[in-house]
Amino acid sequence: MKTPFHTLLVALLLAPALAAGQVLDRIVAVVEQDIILASELEDGVEAIRQELRHRGAAPPPDDQLRRHVLERLIMQRIQLVRAERAGIRVDDATLDATVHRIAAQNNMTLSQLRDALAHDGIEFAQFRDELRQEITLNRLQQAHVSSQVDVTPREIDEALEMAAASDDMEYHAAHILISTPEGASAAEIREAEQRARDLHRRLTEEGMDFEAVATAFSDAPTAEEGGSLGWRLPGQLPSAYIEVVPNLEVGEVSGVIQAATGFHIVKLLETRREDVETVEETRARHILVRTDDEVDDQEARARLMRLLERIDAGESFDELAREHSQDPGSAADGGDLGWTAPGLLVPAFQEAMDRLGPGETSEPFPTQFGWHIVRVEDRRVRDVTDERRRERIAQQIHQRKSQEALEQWLRRLREEAYVEYRLEGT
Repeated sequence: MKTPFHTLLVALLLAPALAAGQVLDRIVAVVEQDIILASELEDGVEAIRQELRHRGAAPPPDDQLRRHVLERLIMQRIQLVRAERAGIRVDDATLDATVHRIAAQNNMTLSQLRDALAHDGIEFAQFRDELRQEITLNRLQQAHVSSQVDVTPREIDEALEMAAASDDMEYHAAHILISTPEGASAAEIREAEQRARDLHRRLTEEGMDFEAVATAFSDAPTAEEGGSLGWRLPGQLPSAYIEVVPNLEVGEVSGVIQAATGFHIVKLLETRREDVETVEETRARHILVRTDDEVDDQEARARLMRLLERIDAGESFDELAREHSQDPGSAADGGDLGWTAPGLLVPAFQEAMDRLGPGETSEPFPTQFGWHIVRVEDRRVRDVTDERRRERIAQQIHQRKSQEALEQWLRRLREEAYVEYRLEGT
């Protein structure tokens, strides 16, 4: 039986540990109906410290780093609360599929991915939780941004004219944004500018890695990609950079640029001019025999073999296709598939077709649609430079407008949210 003295002694011995735990997990911010704990903040700070050390860069002062990480956690919480209100959920099946895809992209099995995460000190359950959050945020952002973005043919035409005027030069740039809130006070603007100038000094005088600084300190949605904006024509760069980027040398970092959203620093990573693009297209006909409960693989192949004998005997491929092919999209046209570029047809069909020369007919082969024979009529090389350029410009316009819409939405979201700071110095 424990005496009162024994109970008091145990309580006294445990008090320092409990107090330490309370200090570690004190609340540092209240966001809407959620909270951010000191332990979460410290985990985020340590992750950035490790990233900077890995890149050979010295971390900034602790108070500055903590404020930045806290703001990121706040923005994450605001969005997760909005996602929950909107009923956005990521089920286990979707999460499992994403995990397997990440493993495959890294040429790993699921077990190897687990081992790699463990080697980096990351628990697999934690990895899944963070991945679920990332998918949730992407879905929320897409739901709010995609409906606001539209690319018109006129915009594409105007961008093509600008591209021609700049000799079709494209720029791959990265940027860092130190944002200011809407209606920012003079003090808030001065503080943001000072942070931007401090980062600029670290980049240009101390040689800090631009990608690492962007990942650690940029307020832009591109921070996770090291600030990369991807390849852009001059007219598709953010408006604040249009006059700056073309005048930079590859590898050069711009000065601090003030814009409506805050202060920016840009680095030019690469430049390129578009080369002429061609594609080899094939004109082919085919006959399809589907398999079902009555027609198995053996029977489908036998039917096509009999048709091949008739073709070899001089009968018309297209007439036999009209009579026997079970492809509703091409049978009426004598099996004609038109001109097709590589990658438009299923791989098994493409491979069989690619082995043939003009005028040759294949042996029967299967795909997921059934059994086929294919005849190559002709091949040609076509210049697709203009249409590919048009496709890329449309993608660039959509990317730029999506980025601008996302930044505006995030700023508005931050302004509307209830946030109570409990971290000293904020």
